[in-house]
Amino acid sequence: MTVVERREIALVDLLDRLLAGGVVIKGDITLRIADVDLVRIDLNALISSVNEQVPSPWGN
Repeated sequence: MTVVERREIALVDLLDRLLAGGVVIKGDITLRIADVDLVRIDLNALISSVNEQVPSPWGN
């Protein structure tokens, strides 16, 4: 078993690291009462930082 040193990281540093490479979020949420589905939400998101080197897919 290896011991890993615990260190704290600021939220802004964590977001910077995640957005540098991009994040994909996928999930399903279903609100059900008495075995009847009332609300269903499907979530698919790609979150990434903006880079001037990469052209925009929407044009100017």
